[in-house]
Amino acid sequence: MNKPNTQNTNKKNMEAVTPKSEDISRWYTDVVLKARMADYSPVKGCMIIRPYGYALWENIQRILDAEFKKLGHQNAYFPMFIPESFLTKEAEHVEGFAPEVAWVTHGGREELEERLAIRPTSEAIIGHMYSKWIESYRDLPVLINQWANVVRWEKVTRPFLRTTEFLWQEGHTAHRTHEEAQEEVMQMLGVYRKFVEGSLAIPLVTGEKSQKEKFAGALNTYTIEALMPDGQALQSGTSHDLGQNFSKAFDIRFLDSDGDRKYAWTTSWGMSTRIIGATIMVHGDDRGLRLPPKVAPIQAVVIPIVYKDSQDVIIKARELMKRLAASDIRVHLDDRGGFKPGWKYSEYEMMGVPLRVEIGQKDLEKNQVCLVRRDTGEKMFIPDAELEATVLRLMEEIQQTLFDQAAEILKNKTVRALSFEEFTAAIREKQSMADLCWCGEAECEAKFKAEAGATIRCFNDGQVDTPCVVCGKPAQKRVFVARAY
Repeated sequence: MNKPNTQNTNKKNMEAVTPKSEDISRWYTDVVLKARMADYSPVKGCMIIRPYGYALWENIQRILDAEFKKLGHQNAYFPMFIPESFLTKEAEHVEGFAPEVAWVTHGGREELEERLAIRPTSEAIIGHMYSKWIESYRDLPVLINQWANVVRWEKVTRPFLRTTEFLWQEGHTAHRTHEEAQEEVMQMLGVYRKFVEGSLAIPLVTGEKSQKEKFAGALNTYTIEALMPDGQALQSGTSHDLGQNFSKAFDIRFLDSDGDRKYAWTTSWGMSTRIIGATIMVHGDDRGLRLPPKVAPIQAVVIPIVYKDSQDVIIKARELMKRLAASDIRVHLDDRGGFKPGWKYSEYEMMGVPLRVEIGQKDLEKNQVCLVRRDTGEKMFIPDAELEATVLRLMEEIQQTLFDQAAEILKNKTVRALSFEEFTAAIREKQSMADLCWCGEAECEAKFKAEAGATIRCFNDGQVDTPCVVCGKPAQKRVFVARAY
């Protein structure tokens, strides 16, 4: 991990952030910039992911990629330029993405014969290739994932949460039967949920999207939704049952064992750098980030407390770093001169490092080490010999504490609404997510948006036990409704 390199940068980062309770939007921007996660680009709508933020994304990639490969998926890469004729083959798909597509019209000084879309998603170009690669039922299933960038034109920029260009992974699979495709869809939704709750310590609500909110071109879309402290939901990952829509549009057919040529059943699923925004917003506090140990670029920072020329403290700090590294802890030693310990403490608190390891002359004399937790601020002194075991235990405890705290927010910010008045009060006054019953009619769904700026985030598996909160007719679905990022 690169060391911060100037005291001026250090002082700038230590300036107070806007209190989270006062203005969560300004707080979020302050933390992203001061923790050196990202910065604004001179290209409007884009962001620059700085090394510390990218290290977090690499850890996310590492965990997810391993899970994908365990399930038989292989990585590939497809062009970011998509011919316009490809994108227009699936009508609902092109209509859904039309407002967000960026187009290339010239190559050098020459106008192109056909416009090229800069990848908003890859179903079209991958569908074209699958039509060439799949000939027999023996070629199925095809299980491919790619790590890539995509472009969707945005008017408002908020680093990680909403930018014109962002990074993601997108899985694209083709199957012999619809049952196999549906199994894939739900399997990948489970992978996402396990990762976000287990590694990012963010509790979720999960379920099917309404037809209005589904992915353009899909039969059905399933989602994991995280609730932010301000009561707004963040769509954190989606898995789509594409049916045979793209197979028919791109002629993805195979010769089955009965001798008939049939259309394949396809899926797609994806998670983007938006999940970093969710992690920042859910766990951060007025001192900056609080990163879950499982994905934190630095899990523990060792800070020697040297007020005079005390080489033995520096030597001991280096020993502690090596011991933790040998225990597979992502550890960083900050032995920079010219910085007071307090400055360093504030810097690594801003960066969300889960654990601080302090060592000074008095600690050497007592054969002890001081540990400070970022999640609770708890300080403890432990025998030197217990360092590795204690740090490993604390990593698990901090991970669980962050999840428990976030789960309490989800619980307190989810309000059961039995009437339309209770629904609007939950959204507007309580700044929460509403749990309610809905008749399934588009007219009633539209009123959630018109009256409260909210949308159905996903269906709830809970009992449908009241009439529709909008029209009073018998309800068909129980749903979570919230404003969203």
